[in-house]
Amino acid sequence: MADAAPPGEVLTAPLVIEYPFSRTTGPVIGAFLTGLRERVLLGIRGSDGRVLVPPTEHDPVTGEDLHELVEVGPGGVVETWAWVRHPMPKHPLDRPFAWALVRPDGADVSFLQAVDAGSVDAMSTGMRVQPRWADEREGSILDLACWEPKR
Repeated sequence: MADAAPPGEVLTAPLVIEYPFSRTTGPVIGAFLTGLRERVLLGIRGSDGRVLVPPTEHDPVTGEDLHELVEVGPGGVVETWAWVRHPMPKHPLDRPFAWALVRPDGADVSFLQAVDAGSVDAMSTGMRVQPRWADEREGSILDLACWEPKR
């Protein structure tokens, strides 16, 4: 029988919760991430002809496997946005910025990205943006640091 804790003390034990697993990116997501490393945006053509960004392995309408990668961008359009006045520590920028749905040129859907416009007055729906790439790229979504107004 285990010893009891002395009166007034609480017994404790460390608890570590882990989910140790890994997943390969596969041919579609792997190509997308490799493209980001090379400063290229890739989408995928769905069964209805729409170009989806980021690319998916399966058609959202039919469930069919998708294989036809399509280069999009490099510019894009802000479809909607929300201004962040006080960024949090894990946000992509350490100054005020916008979360925006950006539709890259040649794509039929938009995806959520940060836009570094400088001020809320510089942001607008329909504005043209271009990617700002990370200085050091390694094949992750963080290689696309953010978008900025097209100059």
